Amino acid sequence: MGTIASARKRLEPRTPSTLSRLVARPLLALLTLVVAGCGALERHPVREQAVPIQSVDLERPAGPGTWRQLVALKEAPAQCAAALNGSALRVQALPDRRNGSFCGYSNVVQILRSTVPYSGPVHLTCPMAAALYLWERDIAGPAAMRHLGSRLVRIDHMGTYSCRRIGGGTSGRPSEHAAANAIDISGFRLEDGRRVSVLRDWSSGGAAERAFLRDIRRGACEIFQVVLGPDYNAAHRDHFHFDLGRYRLCR
Repeated sequence: MGTIASARKRLEPRTPSTLSRLVARPLLALLTLVVAGCGALERHPVREQAVPIQSVDLERPAGPGTWRQLVALKEAPAQCAAALNGSALRVQALPDRRNGSFCGYSNVVQILRSTVPYSGPVHLTCPMAAALYLWERDIAGPAAMRHLGSRLVRIDHMGTYSCRRIGGGTSGRPSEHAAANAIDISGFRLEDGRRVSVLRDWSSGGAAERAFLRDIRRGACEIFQVVLGPDYNAAHRDHFHFDLGRYRLCR
């Protein structure tokens, strides 16, 4: 009899109050999680620039996800051109070029005016030009004032487009320079007349110069895909290499 009574009790329909409790408890728990999540978002808002979307506003500060946006612009030339046109950067579009079996470029611009002049012409893919603009404005310029107490007035570079393979050999992968998707930065000129050199100051410079160079290298890793410097190998002892290639590496 006890077994039959127990079975009947299990088969009896739930009362409305019992059903309400069963449904209300998980709903209350879920609502608590949602409210807590909303509070967390309010305290720690997601920066719009950090969202990995294709369009990027170059007049907003660079964020942790900016490099993803810049990489996405490689597949969106019209959006990249719009981003440059909406910024203080002034560029001139260059005709597409093909040079040999693996060298050449498309969607390349020449930088005419930026926040800091360069030692020579700068020909880069549109996304690289956007990345360089953000780096000089948000990373290099402020770091010069913070560490060296003087305004940055010129950036010395060793070239952008170059038809060669990685390391300059006859075999191996083509360099990102072969597609105008890279730049090598060798030094910096300050308003007070000083020059900071990657070759001289990375290891042997004063404390302020060494801190400046490490700061701008570290900041570059938030903007470019690949950042290489003296700590990478002897070939980079005298410059920083920045590119927006397929791989991600910061050394």
